Amino acid sequence: MPLRHIIKTELARFWASFTKYDYEKLHSDGIWHRESRIVFDRGNGVGILLFDQDKETVLLTRQFRLPAYLQQHPADGYLLEVCAGKMDKPDEDPSDAARREIVEETGYHINDLQLVLEGYASPGAVTERLYLFIASYAGLKQVTPGGGLAEEQEDIELVELQYAQAYQMVLDRKILDCKTIMLLQHVKIMGLM
Repeated sequence: MPLRHIIKTELARFWASFTKYDYEKLHSDGIWHRESRIVFDRGNGVGILLFDQDKETVLLTRQFRLPAYLQQHPADGYLLEVCAGKMDKPDEDPSDAARREIVEETGYHINDLQLVLEGYASPGAVTERLYLFIASYAGLKQVTPGGGLAEEQEDIELVELQYAQAYQMVLDRKILDCKTIMLLQHVKIMGLM
């Protein structure tokens, strides 16, 4: 879509940036309209559902999420999620980022990943493109304790659940993370569990 007269104003920068964009956009009526948007750029990310098809289990993480806490749902702010993280560089291969996050958060070293979904979680305001994977942890042993990185202030608990229990938690609105919901549904649709 054609844009013109773009003015970019960075509002804040920490580990991500908030930028205001003022621009003119050509609408379908053929008229240029002045618009403003705030964009949150935190880079791209990965999410990985680890599963054991023989045991019919999934390995999720549980950690505190301030935005969930501020929304008071769940009341304690702790969410069950797939292993996930930010890609360190814009040109980083998503599968390399996924392998790194798996070791950091779960302690497992996994080579065989399958990219199953890719998309934007909140394209109205967030630039992040998510690359979602599945991988088997069947028969593997942890190489580290996992739990995340202290320097990133991570305090991650590993939770192994029966797949049926995890999927019921989606239906009961106890698993609220969208990437986790999508990956659990993918496994169900594909008949992997």
